[in-house]
Amino acid sequence: MSYPIDSKLVIAIASSALFDLSEPDRVFREQGLASYRQYQREHEDDCLPPGVAFPLVRRLLSLNEISPSEALIEVVLVSRNDPDTGLRVFKSIQSSGLDISRAAFTGGKGPFRYLAAFNAALFLSANADDVRHAVMRGAPAGLVFPTDFVDDLADPEVRIAFDFDGIIADDSAESIFQSSGLQAFLAAETDAAAVPLPAGPLSRLFRELAALQRRDRECAAASPRKPARLRLAIVTARSAPAHERVVTTLRSWGIEVDEVFFLGGIEKARILEVFRPHIFFDDQLGHIDTAKHLVPAAHVPFGVANAGDLTSAAEEALAEAADRATNDGPA
Repeated sequence: MSYPIDSKLVIAIASSALFDLSEPDRVFREQGLASYRQYQREHEDDCLPPGVAFPLVRRLLSLNEISPSEALIEVVLVSRNDPDTGLRVFKSIQSSGLDISRAAFTGGKGPFRYLAAFNAALFLSANADDVRHAVMRGAPAGLVFPTDFVDDLADPEVRIAFDFDGIIADDSAESIFQSSGLQAFLAAETDAAAVPLPAGPLSRLFRELAALQRRDRECAAASPRKPARLRLAIVTARSAPAHERVVTTLRSWGIEVDEVFFLGGIEKARILEVFRPHIFFDDQLGHIDTAKHLVPAAHVPFGVANAGDLTSAAEEALAEAADRATNDGPA
């Protein structure tokens, strides 16, 4: 009987997002593949330092305690390494106590091609090109950035924050704002307040997390000594009267969110610094840029906010990430 991957919440994680590969990547860029291969073999038993997405992955996997018999969450490693150079990554996974047993090593090719085969609801990577190509193919993907965030190991919660337009919902409303301005956007949203917005690139992830949260709450209700641990937040630049369509959309999906912030131009980082999510998703690099040092953040290069693939500011930010994980290098 085949493994029921279609029944799992699957996160596909590149080694560049799970671990800090800055040193082996430096060897690859400065000395080439042969030296990189030798370096990885020589350091095979040295556990790699945690990367940007490590706290998120560790905490999500801990939620499998909700139903140990069926393992609701599956994390799959997808890597540009070949199996030989990737052995250090798997040894680091084992040393770190992460329950990850499935992987794809693509030998320098983009692993984004295999996301659908793994039923991935999310792909996280520090490789800008891989994330961009994944999103262009309609896959849910985010580019992670270096952060100063320090995980509190005594904190049992898993907190995930989402922008709304271009992330949970599509960018059809955002496109009106971009093309016609704020007043046209507010008028359109007021007229369509009772109409749910179409799904965005991370809507499936959001819905599956909401379903997992319901299981988490049921487990907590049955065992009062085990409080619910998964918290979801929406942090959006919308404000009244455009807030109503957010509520309409969530109601149409049968989802209740723990916290929603309608900021109307207030800097999102002010809220994120307090909520302290283990990852924050946004389609606009301006919001990511102010948040990424405070919390783990992932840019989803989707829709009108990234038209023209991408603005000069976006290209500069993506180049920063690509410099840490080159297109045909280890990730």
